[in-house]
Amino acid sequence: MIRTTRRDPDSHRSPLLLLGVALLLLSPLANAAIQGTSGGASPTGEQLYREACASCHGANGKGAPSSRVGFDTPLPDFTDCSFASREPSADWAIVAHEGGPVRGFSELMPAFGQVLTLEQLQTIVAYIRGFCPDKRWPPGELNLPRALFTEKAYPEDEAVLTTAVATEGPTSVVNKLVFEKRFGARSQFEIVFPFGWREVPVTDGAEGDTRRAASLGDIAVGVKHAFYHNLRRGAILSVTGEIILPSGDEDTGFAKGTAVFEPFVSYGQLLPAEFFLQGQAGLGLPVDRDKAENEAFLRLVLGRSFTSGRFGRTWSPMLEAQSWRDLASGEDTNWDLVPQFQVTLNTRQHIRLNAGVRTPVNHRSERNTQVVVYLLWDWFDGGFLAGW
Repeated sequence: MIRTTRRDPDSHRSPLLLLGVALLLLSPLANAAIQGTSGGASPTGEQLYREACASCHGANGKGAPSSRVGFDTPLPDFTDCSFASREPSADWAIVAHEGGPVRGFSELMPAFGQVLTLEQLQTIVAYIRGFCPDKRWPPGELNLPRALFTEKAYPEDEAVLTTAVATEGPTSVVNKLVFEKRFGARSQFEIVFPFGWREVPVTDGAEGDTRRAASLGDIAVGVKHAFYHNLRRGAILSVTGEIILPSGDEDTGFAKGTAVFEPFVSYGQLLPAEFFLQGQAGLGLPVDRDKAENEAFLRLVLGRSFTSGRFGRTWSPMLEAQSWRDLASGEDTNWDLVPQFQVTLNTRQHIRLNAGVRTPVNHRSERNTQVVVYLLWDWFDGGFLAGW
């Protein structure tokens, strides 16, 4: 799957802009590289890089000094795995081939489709990605689209605001703001702020009277670590430990009234034809068993990503199923189905919207259908207003 997000074009983190400048300056060498460097044989990524890029970016990928290249924009360090590993290789090649505006970057990043073929640019990018010496960093190809409920396995820098609105029964609007910060090669810290309002019965009024109650929910903090990833197999596996704190109002239904420890495993799998599969399984272990029971849950997502036109907006329809049950004798398992789709909103594709309907499969008299929407900002790739 191609995940087409990018960083701020004015930032030193934008290797594609500088790669483009280098190729423009050295296009005669690039044309020579196209023809091969030895007896008409197809040039390797290293040969293309040395002929077309190394004068600016250095033979070791660390970048040449400004006194040598003739411009003041800092050159990126391709050996810095913290940005070099995050995006799929196809994204780098697309922007180099089509130019910066195709993904909301400066026009200083020209299109090189007439100088180097897309396949040759992919060969260069593959060689550049090899400058990252630390193979612990999961590649960006494994960063699958985020579902509405299932936690993905890839560690990420994101801010996500989710809203669930009941379509039947008592009116309720439940929101959740999630902030995620990646650290190290495979880990992520996250904090969750739930809040909202709902209609609740009036205890000292007439029967059937309700009032609108607003409250903060139970704040959660967690740490995720990706223990396994393998691009050849298209798989990534992570483990998360989360503590849910009793910060909400129990009387209005926004809290359980006890701290809960929630360990879970997340898995992502690339499939043929741009399909993907994600799964999450875990436990909810309350501190006070008089307030809540131990719980087990399972969530699965099947989806597919496709692009409008050749390099346009990315759409990711998904079908999500989730189940959970209290680990007590005689308790039933609850099931929901959540059809949904995610779509990129801006040209850079780091602002995304997902909308779906959470529909109970069983125990429908006890649980209501909800419309669920989130707005996602991949803040590592630039400001919220950048790349539109």
